[in-house]
Amino acid sequence: MIAAFIITAAYIWDRIIGDPRWIPHPVIMIGKAITALEHAIRKAASSEAALKPLGILLPVIVVGGSYALTWALLWGLHEIHFSLAWAAEAILIGTTIATKGLKDAGMAVYKRLAARDIDGARREVGMIVGRDTDELDEPEVVRATVETVAENIVDAVISPLCYALIGGAPLAMAYRAVNTLDSMVGYKNEKYGNLGWASARLDDIANWIPARLTAVLMAICAWMKGYDGTRAWQTAKRDAPRHPSPNSGWPEAAAAGALGVRLGGYNVYKGVRSLRAYMGDEVQPLQAQHIPAACSLLTGSTLGFTVIAAVLLYARGGWLL
Repeated sequence: MIAAFIITAAYIWDRIIGDPRWIPHPVIMIGKAITALEHAIRKAASSEAALKPLGILLPVIVVGGSYALTWALLWGLHEIHFSLAWAAEAILIGTTIATKGLKDAGMAVYKRLAARDIDGARREVGMIVGRDTDELDEPEVVRATVETVAENIVDAVISPLCYALIGGAPLAMAYRAVNTLDSMVGYKNEKYGNLGWASARLDDIANWIPARLTAVLMAICAWMKGYDGTRAWQTAKRDAPRHPSPNSGWPEAAAAGALGVRLGGYNVYKGVRSLRAYMGDEVQPLQAQHIPAACSLLTGSTLGFTVIAAVLLYARGGWLL
């Protein structure tokens, strides 16, 4: 019963409070640890090729350390008083998810578009995507926002909640370390191709089941909210394998099917134009109102998973492990 209460409280904390600046965020500390460890590994490596085996140290130390430190903190608080440990675990799990932050970021773009402020919308979307946004027209701003909201339902909410369901705050924090590693070093380029390969691969593995589960949840949520749930699931099965990521295509394709829009297309990164596989069929053109619709899929699917998780934890009598 306590575990069910903790995961529910964590979700409510995130939906209402989010990430207040007065609380040191664990991801910032994880990021600093990754930067320091990367510097040490590069200094120790005898050559660029030597970075490949040494790259395994990054996830071993950072992920393992995140789990161990979180577990030790909760153990210490429990020794003082069990209620301190329960409250801390709820807050820690809450810091691993970002429902409010993701929704707020998407709605900030929508508000600019609703005010006919295309330059402001470009600036807002530029804060949450990696592509160049200075020349985007309104449909492309909408596409970038919907894609980002949909994709991040997995790694910003469902995946950490999945791991919290299994092993509480320590495992949720370990997942957040995996995801932070991928965002910092998991690039297939000259700088990180050798050092970051293990981190990128681990992130793909960690998100494999949650990504597909998210597509199912989004389809159910779409049906309940009056969108096309059947098309959401069919589109996810059809189009997700086209995406260059083994996981990101599932929520993006599900969103495209639910809303009846086509995502994907040409993106520009640092002046270089590239084609991203198309997701969904253009039943209707992309419009500003598709952003709050995507945010509705975000809040509905994540709330649904939290309810399911709480019921499972109540029936199990604790974390699944």
